[in-house]
Amino acid sequence: MRHRDQPCPPVYPCTAAIARAARPTWADAARARLGAALLALLPLAAAAPATAETTLRAVMHSPLRLTDPHATTAYITAWHGYMIYDTLIAVDGDNALQPQMLEKWDVSEDGKTYTLTLREGLAWHDGQPVTAEDCVASIRRWAAIDAMGQKLLKFTERIEAVDARRLRFVMTQPTDLALRALAKPSTSAPFILPRRVAEQPPGKPITDMTGSGPFKLVEFKPGVKTVYVKNAAYVPRPEPASGLAGGKRVKVDRVEWLVMPDHLTTANALTSGEIDLVEQFPYDLLPMLEGDAGIKVEPATSSPAYSMYRFNFLHPPFNDRKIRQAAMYAIGQEDVMKALVGNPKYWRTCASLWGCGTPMQADAGQDMVVPSNIDKARALLKEAGYDNTPVLMLHATDVASLSPQPVVMAQALRKAGFNVTLAAMDWQSVASRRASRALPADGGWSILNTNMYTADLADPVRTPMAAADGDKAWYGWPDFPQVEALRDQYALSSDPAEQKRIAAELQRVAIDEGLYVPLGQSTPLRAYSSKLSGLPLAPAPVFWGVDKTP
Repeated sequence: MRHRDQPCPPVYPCTAAIARAARPTWADAARARLGAALLALLPLAAAAPATAETTLRAVMHSPLRLTDPHATTAYITAWHGYMIYDTLIAVDGDNALQPQMLEKWDVSEDGKTYTLTLREGLAWHDGQPVTAEDCVASIRRWAAIDAMGQKLLKFTERIEAVDARRLRFVMTQPTDLALRALAKPSTSAPFILPRRVAEQPPGKPITDMTGSGPFKLVEFKPGVKTVYVKNAAYVPRPEPASGLAGGKRVKVDRVEWLVMPDHLTTANALTSGEIDLVEQFPYDLLPMLEGDAGIKVEPATSSPAYSMYRFNFLHPPFNDRKIRQAAMYAIGQEDVMKALVGNPKYWRTCASLWGCGTPMQADAGQDMVVPSNIDKARALLKEAGYDNTPVLMLHATDVASLSPQPVVMAQALRKAGFNVTLAAMDWQSVASRRASRALPADGGWSILNTNMYTADLADPVRTPMAAADGDKAWYGWPDFPQVEALRDQYALSSDPAEQKRIAAELQRVAIDEGLYVPLGQSTPLRAYSSKLSGLPLAPAPVFWGVDKTP
């Protein structure tokens, strides 16, 4: 999963002992810079009283730079959201909807009106009470730009605050879509913000990071570190934590998200005890952890990761369906997964747009998206009259779970006859450039790749990439009315059998159009010190319930 910038030859000979013997520790440089100043402070340090503060230090999959949880689908921003904010409803470990900030919800006899009542005593980090007005403003802000939120608004007559603790949805027809939408997990979740913050447009950066969640943000240095402390005033629900629901009981005083220069440095910092957890440990460095009783390795979340790519439908060559299909035939999932993960224990091919192993799994079009068929791709390019229009692929080189895919994809596309250029940059630059609708030569793009957890894919209305409503759609901006009509049907249905039928038809139509293209499914691994216990297994990496022994 890592960009192959290893200290060892291609036939990996390193052992944990060799790596540890050669490594500099992450803190060495900082200690050296302190020098005489640190020595001068030693008497004071010796005289200072001992503190019982417990600090958990983690390295996440990407540095946190954008903190607005409504403005991006970037996972690191969602993970930040779960630290300082909360949601009205959450999914538990069995994917059932549970009240979170809510005490309860009531449904009218006609199934159109939902009245939601907040728990007593909810407070913002500044001590002010959470109100229904805060919730209404937050929902409106989130729903304006989220794919599932937009569907919710389409079938909502009005959202209003009834009093300080109650808000009401009035739907245009009977549907439980409001509850399903407010429980949306993982990326772009409907976090509740103070009204004064929620009334800012999503394009305006948030500077006020007051939340009501289990942690408070106390330090934010983009690209360096982010520091959270326990919200001592937070009142968790009485139930045990389960998935993203239940009692969020914080057992450490402080959580630091540190940014490190490379993957080997991060691995060394973990084995030396300088950090406690690596959110996504690189598969190719797993041999460093073999035999180390002080380190545990397990799945990072309860949902597998799903790799995919997206065409830009606005510009040539991928405004032509036949050329999109040529690319889809050219790229093979096995080649991508071998480069990304390697060990077959941790990956599988998957044709379903809704993830494999999910209730809506569908397989239409698997002959187009799973194996590589270069001959078929060449034939389609010839039929389409491809004129060597350049294909510009965005290539995030600094995120291990994104870096290998474009390299393998570009090789396959070139074999089929495409004129491909890789635009190498860091992930934050990709996240910015993918929003550009300019021609590829003028700062736009042709193909981008990304990863989602299957928790974000299991519902075709929830899935950001499934929206096909042109300017409102996720990056790439497809415009397919048939897809939107099917998503409307799914949104209004509460019958699992009917939903599965609609999802299967959506799969057929969407694969044929190349709405987004699966590359395979994998299991990201987190590695952490045995001093940690109680790490939740949830759709997101969360830090409540975690204990750390000295």
